[in-house]
Amino acid sequence: MAARSYLFVPGDRPDRFEKAWNAGADAVIIDLEDAVSVEDKLAAREATAVWLSPERPVYVRVNGAETEWFEEDLHAIARPGLAGVMLPKAEEPGQVTKVASRLGDGVIPTLETALGAWNARALAEAPGVERLAFGPVDFRLDTGILGEGEELLYVKTRMVLASRVAGILPPLDGVTVALDDPERLAADVERARRLGFGGKVCIHPRQVGAVNEGFLPTQGEVAWAEKVVRAAETAGSGAIRLGGEF
Repeated sequence: MAARSYLFVPGDRPDRFEKAWNAGADAVIIDLEDAVSVEDKLAAREATAVWLSPERPVYVRVNGAETEWFEEDLHAIARPGLAGVMLPKAEEPGQVTKVASRLGDGVIPTLETALGAWNARALAEAPGVERLAFGPVDFRLDTGILGEGEELLYVKTRMVLASRVAGILPPLDGVTVALDDPERLAADVERARRLGFGGKVCIHPRQVGAVNEGFLPTQGEVAWAEKVVRAAETAGSGAIRLGGEF
């Protein structure tokens, strides 16, 4: 099964790395970008490089390709234990190619700008891409979009279609920033799944369980699928009628 939950942990908090690893997420992302202040960038990079190990493979979100830290980030994490790289504010396929050529497959370009969203298919088709991810907070800031619901429908659908055309895993929905609102999280997960997303990024361990559960088939869906299989086996071949439906 493809990973459903990706849990962020700040790169400048190595005391939390082990806790994140044991939180039940399908994947862990050590963050060198937004979660780390400028003065702590180097320390976070060093702590991450030291912690990487084949026994506990994790993703690393490096700083953006246009930043002064990008090249050294790639150099520091090029070691066993790196499961993949999340590339923030991805806009051009060449940025992805540079990461993949240095670190191999497993690149997750994050669409956080208008240009990134516009180039969704080109980014999805770039060599080494595992799946796309959405960064709604920076995307809304870049575009001036105020709403968080139907206002983002176009870009999210574009990501799902681009991923399908490129033949990669369904995209990851962005974070739910409301940490103390389980109903909001559940609604966000349900909406993302209905749109065709395959997982979601988490910013706190207590979000992991709801995300994992939300991206599994419901009991009703499983029961319906079992009925379809049984009916198809009984019919032998051709179209079937089940529950009044064709």
